[in-house]
Amino acid sequence: MTEDAIRCNALSKKFGSKMAVKPLDLSVKKNTIYGFLGSNGAGKSTVIRMLCGVLPPSSGSGTVLGYSLAEQPEQIKQRIGYMSQKFSLYLELTVLENLQFYGAIYGLKKKELAARIQTLLRLTKLEDRISQRAGALSGGWKQRLALCCAMLHEPELLILDEPTAGVDPVSRKIFWEIIHQLKKDDVTVLVTTHYMDEALTCDNIGFMYAGNLLVNGGPKEIMDEYSVKNLDDLFVKLAEQQEQEHASHLKKGDSFE
Repeated sequence: MTEDAIRCNALSKKFGSKMAVKPLDLSVKKNTIYGFLGSNGAGKSTVIRMLCGVLPPSSGSGTVLGYSLAEQPEQIKQRIGYMSQKFSLYLELTVLENLQFYGAIYGLKKKELAARIQTLLRLTKLEDRISQRAGALSGGWKQRLALCCAMLHEPELLILDEPTAGVDPVSRKIFWEIIHQLKKDDVTVLVTTHYMDEALTCDNIGFMYAGNLLVNGGPKEIMDEYSVKNLDDLFVKLAEQQEQEHASHLKKGDSFE
């Protein structure tokens, strides 16, 4: 059995003439937290859609939990959990009703679902809010509910797309405590974030820029390599290097694609 939850070999995606993701080599070990960083439009969401099995790659290959992205997307969908940045649950349903609805979609039997719901409510401290409408929850509580729904079927890999965007600092801290507990429970987590303090707690991180994965590795090791004191400085330094390279290519008349 492979030790990698995710493995990409020269994986790329092209939309028309635009190369959204340039050949990407990436491996994410099981039972680790991988932080996927980069500005909007860098290509992170496109990579995630390929990893979730909803967008076929243009070239290259990859596996998620040992299943081929190109040939076994349905098996991948059944074994991963995904939580989008935008809250997409049913606002008029209560916390419990949302969990029961999504549990039925996953095909969980009544007794199994009830036990799973209790486990997740304890993990996220949502027990006292089971009768509250989802639409009445604050941003932080909504994200906890969305996380519960994504975890109902006990996925081995959880993909979180900016889960704490727009959430207050206290709720962000609690949410990340939950993420680290999931790792202890043998769940692999791939998470995108714009918060560098969050990224610093990941086992490994990768910076994407204009479809390229620029760096990949442990946060502290990367900062030492680039002689920066924090990840914000690293991000700025990498972006400036890419802009200079882009300007150089344009001056020479070369294509930067």
